[in-house]
Amino acid sequence: MTIPTKPPDDPVRSVLLTGANRGIGLEWCRQYAAAGWRVFASCRHPEAADELHELARKHPRLTVHTLDVTRPESLAALRAELQDEAIDVLVNNAGIYLEKYVHGESLRYADWIETFTVNTLGPMRTTEALLEPLARSTRRLVVNMSSHMGSIAEIAVPGDYYYRSSKAALNAAMKGLSLSLREHGIGVLLLHPGWVKTRMGGEDAPLSPAESVAAMRALVDRFGMDMNGRFFRYDGSEIPW
Repeated sequence: MTIPTKPPDDPVRSVLLTGANRGIGLEWCRQYAAAGWRVFASCRHPEAADELHELARKHPRLTVHTLDVTRPESLAALRAELQDEAIDVLVNNAGIYLEKYVHGESLRYADWIETFTVNTLGPMRTTEALLEPLARSTRRLVVNMSSHMGSIAEIAVPGDYYYRSSKAALNAAMKGLSLSLREHGIGVLLLHPGWVKTRMGGEDAPLSPAESVAAMRALVDRFGMDMNGRFFRYDGSEIPW
């Protein structure tokens, strides 16, 4: 990777989000667009992302892009689209939860592999593909939507094997990557968004997407290299590994 020595002259901050078409991803887009940022909003099926397109009509600095984080050719196409753009903040938000396991039943290894492919390899592929746009920016930060379920120290009940292990692996991989990218001035942050009212979180969740994202944006805003590779709840408390 070639690290540019001169950042772009454009003072407008920019953010690229994966899984931007609903839930927490859509709320990241909404808040950054409202703050005047240049927003690259990506998802697998933009043609079906009605709310995202409505947001783009209101905010001309928001553009919608096709991206499947499991497909290298999709990442290569997005990288080509960006050309000489700079990305201040990359938010690896895309993820899946395929857990329907009941204790005592056989594990569905195909679902486990798919969960790893999206939740662990997806953020790593995306970060690797977009290192040059990140390096061209002044902020240079990779934000990963992890989960407290990826904390081995906090496992207290059986089940959720696919999701827990995929997030634990994401944390370990990004911790290692943070050490590699530090020398290039690129930071890595791992965040647990809390229990949020989304399709996965359900209606009983205590947090709205707006509350969760506002709190996480505050952590992004105050990020320093002393936070590099560390794992935080949305409220700023650190999560044990």
